Amino acid sequence: MLYRFKSQASADVLMLEGHARPLLEIMGKSAGSSGIITVDQMPGAISALQAASEREAEQGRHNHDAHAAEDHEAAAEIQHVGLHQRAAPLIKMMRESMAENRDIVWGT
Repeated sequence: MLYRFKSQASADVLMLEGHARPLLEIMGKSAGSSGIITVDQMPGAISALQAASEREAEQGRHNHDAHAAEDHEAAAEIQHVGLHQRAAPLIKMMRESMAENRDIVWGT
């Protein structure tokens, strides 16, 4: 299932359910079939996503250090798309929406 985030201030953002749900939960939103992020909620949502991204990055650095002696070739084959990469389009949308005082709605 796809989630479509819409704002009159930005292009639509499409995400697979498995990627959208965690982001919505981080922002304190119910990952239902539809919802809204109001302009007033956006600064907190951006902060929450950035903090979660930083925690994930720190955990990744810790795991990398713990496994530094392992085979780097096998590790290079695994390409992990981080939370910060998944959140970036939504954060951009929120910033553009805040600048134009527009809410974001989503639906499936």
